[in-house]
Amino acid sequence: MIYKGLIFISSLFLIVYFFPKSGKFKYEFDKNKPWQYETLYAPYDFSVVKDDKSLQIERDSIRKQIPYIVRNRKVNRNELLGKTDAIIKQLRGELSDQDVDLLIQKNHQILPAIYKTGLIKQIPDSLLHHSVLIIDDKNKSKKISKLIDYQNIKNEINPYFKSNPGLKDYLVDIYKNNLPANVSIDTQSYQKSLQKKLSRLSKIKHKLLKNAWLISKGEMVNQDKYEVLNALKSTYGIQQHHKYQKLWIYSGYGILVAIVLLMLFMFLQKYRPNIFENNIKVSFIFFNILLMIILTTLVVEYDATYVFIVPLAILPLILKAFFDARIGLFVHVLTILLLGFVVPNSFEFIFLQIMAGIVTILTVSELTKRSNLFSSVGSIVLIYFIGYFAFHLIHEGSFEQINGAVFVMFLINGVLTIALSHQLILIYEKVFGLVSDVSLLELSNTNSKLLKRLADKAPGTFNHSLQVANLAEAAANEIGANSLLIRAGALYHDIGKMLNPFYFTENQTSGVNRHDDLDPIDSAQIIIKHVLDGIELARKNKIPDRIIDFIRTHHGTSLVQFFYKKALEQNPNVDKELFRYPGPNPFSKETAILMMADSVEAASKSLREPTAEKIDNFVDKIIDYQLHSGLLSNANITLKEINSIKKLFKKKLKNIYHLRVAYPE
Repeated sequence: MIYKGLIFISSLFLIVYFFPKSGKFKYEFDKNKPWQYETLYAPYDFSVVKDDKSLQIERDSIRKQIPYIVRNRKVNRNELLGKTDAIIKQLRGELSDQDVDLLIQKNHQILPAIYKTGLIKQIPDSLLHHSVLIIDDKNKSKKISKLIDYQNIKNEINPYFKSNPGLKDYLVDIYKNNLPANVSIDTQSYQKSLQKKLSRLSKIKHKLLKNAWLISKGEMVNQDKYEVLNALKSTYGIQQHHKYQKLWIYSGYGILVAIVLLMLFMFLQKYRPNIFENNIKVSFIFFNILLMIILTTLVVEYDATYVFIVPLAILPLILKAFFDARIGLFVHVLTILLLGFVVPNSFEFIFLQIMAGIVTILTVSELTKRSNLFSSVGSIVLIYFIGYFAFHLIHEGSFEQINGAVFVMFLINGVLTIALSHQLILIYEKVFGLVSDVSLLELSNTNSKLLKRLADKAPGTFNHSLQVANLAEAAANEIGANSLLIRAGALYHDIGKMLNPFYFTENQTSGVNRHDDLDPIDSAQIIIKHVLDGIELARKNKIPDRIIDFIRTHHGTSLVQFFYKKALEQNPNVDKELFRYPGPNPFSKETAILMMADSVEAASKSLREPTAEKIDNFVDKIIDYQLHSGLLSNANITLKEINSIKKLFKKKLKNIYHLRVAYPE
């Protein structure tokens, strides 16, 4: 209990430490839904800040409004006119004198117009759709709407050659090859002007003073109200600077977290006492809760929009693999409730995650099958998709502006769940010494090293173990126990016999019984020793404790009846305890089933000419003896379940010992 108290306190402090340092806003609200609280007035002065989209639109507008600054370099237009006229005159012979004279005339009209506008080598894309401010050598400026470059110079010439379109190409070629640019962009000056203007851009949409009316009860939360309420929510924690306020906030968090953790302890103590008594298992459960809370909190602090990437469905999946579905769902729900203090849109988050946890519990029936895991994760992702889509319709009232990135996060969540589940289970098995269904399936493989040794050294015991495993597995399925666990336990329950195989009748093929020459007490000690030998052998081969439990309990504290009765014939005062197995008695459904199956299967070999009536009486006698002698008292198995197991054993044995047709020799 001291250890559990330390776990409780340390978990409490860790969770509260990772919770938000500011208080929790006490109102929950959604867009396009009515305000359900009293009329709200501003508790203090605060500002509504423009969102990123609005700010970006304003920045783009400023960029377009600020003209690009270009520097005008003076050129000698008369010199350029003389040069271009001379080139045009060289076209005599190729063109008529009339066309040459026309080109010279147009040259004297177009060239001054081009330089008056400004000629640049190439207009960059950033300059398109922007006004331009030309500054000449005397720092005189004029604003123009466009510049001309070598690529669009043809467009400037077109209007002058409407009646003679064929001649313009001559002039275009001459200009492109001979006219120098007279303006250049002053990028540094433009950026300086832009930054100055952007720095004056206000991020505040509007300010609200203390006691200003914000929203009335029952009023619809439209877009404007939603922005105001979000602004109030975001500034709520900033206002709480006083150290005593923060102390009260931490105290409130501590009380709520303590209630949740206390509920978990009470659940374990009342409904899972075997887990509650095991400090390692309690530590394992709390470790997983802390892991999910810390991981989610770190993601929220980095960027809350990525919160749905955290694969929280792994928590119920792993707990179900190691324990059962009920504890998996209970712990998952408590963890999600705690995370409601951390995440934005807590109701939406809690709803989606609890639904995902329920789907995980309902769909993951066998983690040992990869196809089952894939289909389960697919169902979880589908629930996320449908749930988020429904919440978007509620908030926005339309299909528009749905965030596709959230669906990508749900897919990443599913991929992480598939990728991490088996790896985490393997790590937890090594660190905490627990056993999952995946390990049980591996242990049930009869080609494992230890079972192969058993088959070689004690083949009779190996076959007996197989028969017991079949009987016990069927019984487990009949009453809803863990069939995979009981099968693995049945295969290993008698491994201690391989150290002295010929002292057990199932391995005596020569007809010689070594106990004939031994004292009954010595014989009993050899028989009893197979339990202790099995425990030691299992530990050397690193067999999990959950399987060793079957070795320890399959005889409980019963007597080695045959040798005890034999000893009584020799000495009526013989010590009964010398013939008693060390125990303990079975303490679970699975270990109780194994005791019954082991006794019934072993004793059934002594039946001569078995009939249906003999088998019924035989099964009733063995199990009733175990029941009345208190061997099953510690197991959480009911009389109804024991009766169901009896019926199953009778049916199985009748099928084994059914009459066969006598074949002719």
